[in-house]
Amino acid sequence: MGQFASKRNVLAGGVHFSTNEEGPPRYSSHHFDGSTANQGNGLRIPPTIVVDEESSTSERRGSRAELRRSSVYSTMDLVPQLDHYANSLPRQMIRTRPTLETLRKTFEVVEIGMDGTSTSDSGSLPAPDMGNEGSEDPQEKAPVRFGWIVGVMVRCMLNIWGVILFLRLSWITSQAGIVLTCVIILMSVTVTSATALSISAIATNGRVVSGGTYFMISRTLGPEIGGSIGMVFSFANALACALNTVGFAEVVRDLMHGLGSVMVDSVNDVRIIGVITVTVLLMISLAGMEWESKAQILFFLVLMVSFANYFVGTVIPPKVDEQAAGIFGYRGDIFVENLTPDYRGPQGSFFQMFAIFFPATTGILSGANISGDLKDPATAIPKGTLMAIFWTTLSYLGVAVTVGSCVVRDASGNKSHIFTGNNTDGCVGLACNLGWNFTECSQSQTCQYGLANSFNVLGQLSGFYYLITAGVFAASLSSALGFLVSAPKIFQCLCKDQIYPYIIFFAKGYGKNNEPLRAYVLCYLISIAFILIAELNIIAALISNFFLCSYGLINFSCFHASITNSPGWRPSFRYYSKWTALFGAIICVVLMFLFTWWAALVTLCIICFLFGYVGYTKPKINWGSSLQAGTYNMALSYSVSLTGVEDHVKNFRPQCLVLTGPPNQRPALVDFVGSFTKHISLMICGDIILEQDRKTRPQDSTDCLVKWMNKRKVRSFYTPLSADNLRAGTKQLLQASGLGKLKPNTLVLGFKSNWRDSAPESIEDYISTIYDTFDSNYGLCILRMMDGLDISDDLEFEVNQGFEADENVDNLDQQTNEEETADDMSDEGSSDQMKTVFQNDQGKKTIDVYWIADDGGLTLLVPYLVTRRKRWHRCKVRVFIVGDEQNMEEGRDQMVALLKRFRLHVSDVIVMTDIEKRPHQKSLSRFVDSVAPFRLHDEQQEGISVQELRQSAPWKISDKQFEAFKLKSERKVRLNEIIRKNSQHTALVLVSLPVPQSDCPSALYMAWLDTLTCGLHCPAVLIRGNQQNVLTFYCQ
Repeated sequence: MGQFASKRNVLAGGVHFSTNEEGPPRYSSHHFDGSTANQGNGLRIPPTIVVDEESSTSERRGSRAELRRSSVYSTMDLVPQLDHYANSLPRQMIRTRPTLETLRKTFEVVEIGMDGTSTSDSGSLPAPDMGNEGSEDPQEKAPVRFGWIVGVMVRCMLNIWGVILFLRLSWITSQAGIVLTCVIILMSVTVTSATALSISAIATNGRVVSGGTYFMISRTLGPEIGGSIGMVFSFANALACALNTVGFAEVVRDLMHGLGSVMVDSVNDVRIIGVITVTVLLMISLAGMEWESKAQILFFLVLMVSFANYFVGTVIPPKVDEQAAGIFGYRGDIFVENLTPDYRGPQGSFFQMFAIFFPATTGILSGANISGDLKDPATAIPKGTLMAIFWTTLSYLGVAVTVGSCVVRDASGNKSHIFTGNNTDGCVGLACNLGWNFTECSQSQTCQYGLANSFNVLGQLSGFYYLITAGVFAASLSSALGFLVSAPKIFQCLCKDQIYPYIIFFAKGYGKNNEPLRAYVLCYLISIAFILIAELNIIAALISNFFLCSYGLINFSCFHASITNSPGWRPSFRYYSKWTALFGAIICVVLMFLFTWWAALVTLCIICFLFGYVGYTKPKINWGSSLQAGTYNMALSYSVSLTGVEDHVKNFRPQCLVLTGPPNQRPALVDFVGSFTKHISLMICGDIILEQDRKTRPQDSTDCLVKWMNKRKVRSFYTPLSADNLRAGTKQLLQASGLGKLKPNTLVLGFKSNWRDSAPESIEDYISTIYDTFDSNYGLCILRMMDGLDISDDLEFEVNQGFEADENVDNLDQQTNEEETADDMSDEGSSDQMKTVFQNDQGKKTIDVYWIADDGGLTLLVPYLVTRRKRWHRCKVRVFIVGDEQNMEEGRDQMVALLKRFRLHVSDVIVMTDIEKRPHQKSLSRFVDSVAPFRLHDEQQEGISVQELRQSAPWKISDKQFEAFKLKSERKVRLNEIIRKNSQHTALVLVSLPVPQSDCPSALYMAWLDTLTCGLHCPAVLIRGNQQNVLTFYCQ
C-alpha cells in the first residue's frame, strides 16, 4: 500500500483515480489524483477500479462495467468476485485474479496507455470474457426463458397427464380394483417422488445448462454412465412421443368410425393419423420454444376445463342411456364391488397393470430436460417438479376412486335390458339391484360398455362427452409435444460431448435458442417407426423399462454423490436423503424385471454395452464426477488399511522408483520397468530438476509428461523434484516417495555410459547415489542399452545431466539400430512416442540370468514377471550360476530343485566352471586402458607425497588400491567374456550387481559396471536385491 502511494507522482501522467460521493472511483487514462488515498487516522483505502463502459474494450465486448476492488492487503490482491468463478470450467478457463507469482513480485510501475491497455505483466489483470453470458447483441432479441410455473410445473403436469389417464385408468381400475389401483398409483408416485428429490438435489448442485437429465447424470456419475443413460433416455422420450401420438390417433379413429368414416381399417387408420399428427407436432417444435410454450399453455387450459367437466359429470344424475352403459352415479354398493380386483384376459395381473400405468407418471423430468431454457434451473426444477407430482397424484387418485364408485364393470348399452317389473330371476351381477339385466353379455363376455370393456368411460361419465375428447387431445398432444422437444435437446447435449462416434452431426444448433433441428428430425423418424406398431399397450410396456432404468440411475447418481462425501457435493436443495435415493434405485431395478423381464435384460445389456464402449475409449473428459470422488475414497481407504498389514514375502512386489528425468526422453527405461510393474506394482518416474534447468523448464511440463505417459499406456506416477545435484535429489526421493505401504523398494536408473568423459564430480555423484540406495535398504537395477537411453537429441530437449547418452561409437550395428528407432514411431506417428525394444514381440528368444550372488531372489523375480507379458511370454529363461567342474552336476541339480520349489519355469541351468580363469590379455588391456585416466600412478612420481596427490584428486585410483582390487577386476572382465560368448544376441541379460565396498574408488567401481555389460547387442540389466527374501516355496 505504501509502495503504491509513493509511486503516485510517477503515475501522475498516465493514471487517474477520482473519487466522489456520487459513486465508486472511476478509472480513466488521463491523470491521477491521490488526495483521497488517505482517509481518517492514516488508513489507506485501496482504490476501486472500474473499467468504463464507454471504453473501446467494453464497447467491443458489449458487457456491463466490471467492478474490480483491491483487498486491504495489497493493491494487486482483489476481493472475492463472482467473475473469478463464473468461468471455472476447463474449456473456459480464464485467469481473472492475479497469480501467486504476480503477488510475490516486487511492485512494478503500471503504465496505462491511451487505449486503456497495461504495459506491465505483473500489473495487468485481464478482464473476464463471459463468452455467451453477456456478449449478446442488444439489438438481437433475447432467447426465451421460462419460470418455474410455466417452464417446469405446467410442462411436467402436461407430460404426466397423458393418454393413460383418459384411455386406460378406468380399465386398470376395473382390472385391479380401486384399492390396488391406488396402490399402483402410490407406488409409481413413490418412485417418481424419490427420483424428483434426487433430481432436485443434483439440479441444485451447481449451474445447470442445456441437456437436462443427461447433463445432470453425466456431470455427477461421469461420461461412462452419463453417456449410456443419455442415449437410452433420449430414445425413451422418442418412444413416449410415439405412445401419446398413438393414443391420440386411437381417439380420432374411434370418432371417425362413429361417424361412419373409415380410411383403410382400424389399425392402418391409427398409423395414418399418428404419422400426420407427429408431423404437425414437428412443425410446431421447429417453430421454436416460444410457439411450443404457447401451445402448451393452450393444452393446459383445455385439460383444466376437461377435468372440471368430468368431476361435474360424476354428480349429475345419469340418464337411461348412461345407465345402459353402466353409469349409475355415486353408489356405495358399486364402490364396494369395485374395491377388489377382477383380472381378465392374458394381461390380467397386478404387475401388468402396473407396467401399463407407469408411463402415466413419467413426465416428471420434462422441466429438467429443458434446463437450458429456464431462468433459474436450480430453483425452478425442484419446486415445479414436486408441485406437478402432488397435483397429478391427487388427480389420478380422484379419477380412480370416482370412476370406481359410479360405473359397474359390465354393461350391454342396450336400453331394453332394463327391468320393467320386480322379477329378477336369473339375473346375475350388481346391476340386477339397480334395475338392469346385463347377465347375458356378462356371462358371454360380449359386453361393450362398463369399466372392463370400454376405454371411453370418462367421456360417458362426464357432463359433456366432447370436452373429455378435447381433454384426451390436449393430454396426448401436450405429452407428445413435450417428449418431442425433450428428446432432441438431450440428444444434442450428448452429441456435443462427443462421447460416441458418428453422432456429432446432430449436435449443431440453430437460432437464438440453439434449436437442435437435426435431432428433431431424428426423433421424428424414431417416433414414426414406433407409431407404425399402432398398439398402445406394447409401446407402454417398452417405455416403462427405459424410464425405470433412467430413474434408477438418477437415484443412484444422487446416492453415490452423497456417499462419497465429496466437498463439491453441496446441493442447495436439502430435502433429500441418500437412503431414499438408494431405495428408489433398487425399486426401479426390481420393477423393471417384474414388469417385463426380457425387456429389462435388453435394456441392461444396452447400458452395459454403452458403458463398456466409453470405458474402453476413455474420452478426454473431466467433469469432476462422483465416480472420481469414489475412486479417491477407495484408494485412500485401502492405502490406510494397508498400513496395518505386515509385509509378507508372498506378496512382495518390486515397487520401483525410476530415475527417468523427463520420461519422454528415456522411453526405454520407462518401458523396461513398465514391462514388469504394469497392473502388478508401483512405479514412480522421478525427475530430478537441477538448479540450472529450473528456470528454463516450461510451466506445463508436468501435465505434458503425464499426458505422454497416459498416451503410452504407462501405469506410473510422475514426481518432479528440484535439487542441487543428482545425489541430493535421489536421497530425497528415496526417503519421501510413496504413501504408506505404497512405497518404492527398488531404485531403477540408467547406465552412465559417458562416464569416461564426465567430470569427476559427476561420477562421484552417480556412484554415491548407488551407495545411498544400498544404505536405504533398497534394491537396485541399472539398465544399459546398446544405443543409449537418452533420445533428447531427437526430441530437441534440454538434457538433464544426471544421465548422459551413450558415446558415439563407430559401430555400424549401432547406427542401423538408431535409424530404425528413429523411424519406428507410435501408431499415431507422433515423434514423442518413440518405440523401444521392450514394445516389440520377442518371439522365442532367451532371457539370460547370471545369478552370481544370492540377493534374496530379485534377480530371478524380475525376469519371471517380464515373461508374463504377451510380448515376452514365449521367451525361455536360462540361469547361469558359478560352480566348479568337480561338483558341476550336483550344483546344477540343486539349483534346478530350488527353481522348481520356487515354481519358476526355467528352460536350462548352466554352471559356469571357467569363471576362475584369467581373462584374455586383450580384454584385460581394454579394462586397464579404461581406468588409466583415473589412476594416480603415485608410486611412479617422485618428490610428491601420496597424501598430497590424493588430496588434489580424491576421485583417482591409487596404485595400492588398484592392486588391492586387481583380482576382483579380473573376475569382472572374465565374467564379461562369458556373457558375450553366451548371450550376445539374447532378448535380455540380467547380471547380479556387485555391491561396492566402502573403500572402493568410485572410478574403479564405475569401470566394473562398464566392463560387466560392454559389448552386448541386447539390453543388459545390472540388478541387486536388498539381501532379503522376495521368493519363498512355503505356503505360509
